[in-house]
Amino acid sequence: MNKINVLAGLMIGFTALFATSCSDDLDHNPTLKKPTTFVLNTPGYSSTTVNLAVTDSLGLSWSQPDYGFPAAAHYEMQVSTADNWTISEAKAATDESGATKPTFVSVGMISTTCKAKMAAGDLAKGLQKIERWAQNAVPSIQKVYARVAAIYSGDTIYSNAVNFDVVPYYVELRDAAPINWYLVGSCIGDGSWGNSEANVGVSLVSLYMIEGETYDKVTGEGKISYTDYFPAGGQFKLILTPGSWDTQIAYNDFTDIASNSAFATNSDGNVVVNTAGFYTITVDTKTRKAKIEAYTGTPTVYANIFLAGDYNSWNTAADPMTAISTYAGAQNHNWKKNVTFPADGGFKFTDASTWWGAKSFPYGTANTTAGNGACKAGKYDVFFNDITGQFCFVAKE
Repeated sequence: MNKINVLAGLMIGFTALFATSCSDDLDHNPTLKKPTTFVLNTPGYSSTTVNLAVTDSLGLSWSQPDYGFPAAAHYEMQVSTADNWTISEAKAATDESGATKPTFVSVGMISTTCKAKMAAGDLAKGLQKIERWAQNAVPSIQKVYARVAAIYSGDTIYSNAVNFDVVPYYVELRDAAPINWYLVGSCIGDGSWGNSEANVGVSLVSLYMIEGETYDKVTGEGKISYTDYFPAGGQFKLILTPGSWDTQIAYNDFTDIASNSAFATNSDGNVVVNTAGFYTITVDTKTRKAKIEAYTGTPTVYANIFLAGDYNSWNTAADPMTAISTYAGAQNHNWKKNVTFPADGGFKFTDASTWWGAKSFPYGTANTTAGNGACKAGKYDVFFNDITGQFCFVAKE
């Protein structure tokens, strides 16, 4: 009898312990809540007038929406001049006549924390997009309304709006420049993995715009590509912003690579080349996905490439472009040059025998049947790929 009582006691204790454990597990598995808004804090500068011409940036901070737990949401800052949030910049762009103006625009970078800064220049440009002031009709003071969008689990909610006054200035509006990405790695440029702004054209190599590709006028999104020789054992990845490793396209972001034995990866997520050869990398800057394909041509190796034109009397005897691929064992096909055009004029790329002309500027694809390219006066960093003919002139301030 005593044995039966002891056994019963053990069973009761075990049942109680099991029930308590299950209860504890439920307590630590929170349910996703569906908040409808969250609090954007009133910035300290709301009591002053901010002169955008002499201000670096304006910060905003907010409370995390009540998702029931610390969710990894993405946040986007938006501004309006009339607290009107009905027509986005993307929606306005669908009006091919150009008559529709956005009532609000997004500014700054996407944030994953509950604070962010918008560059004063970005804010000034955003206000110009909304108001379209004439150069001599910019108001002395403009009231600005700001809110934040929180994106999580396929849902978007918005904060309250705060307002503040700024002194705006005129901004000449242009279509957004195509978004670019940069290759970096042991088989890129000098192979040093340097990712700073100063390393662009040295260890960071820019991709090129693709002829015939359409780039979003508002966001600059579209497809870009790069063709080159990649040696066995070489490693690389792509970054969005020089000086930052935060936003990358690595092995797992290539859509066609997992089943391709020519490539592998490592603990850093780099693309590792197993089979040497010429390859073309294509990046969709909207989806931030990439693909890599074998290039089937047989590229010519050039000793020199020149940027000839009216600016240097079409000189092909001195001052060639600089080879970018200089890592050990490199086969260079990408070139760079810093150039000043004192006036509008013509240009071509050449090895002093073959001449590549162009139909577009500041980027495009040069070919041997096109006439002289038409360039604008200014200072530029110039990049050219002698396999594809792709080129880009990056204006310098």
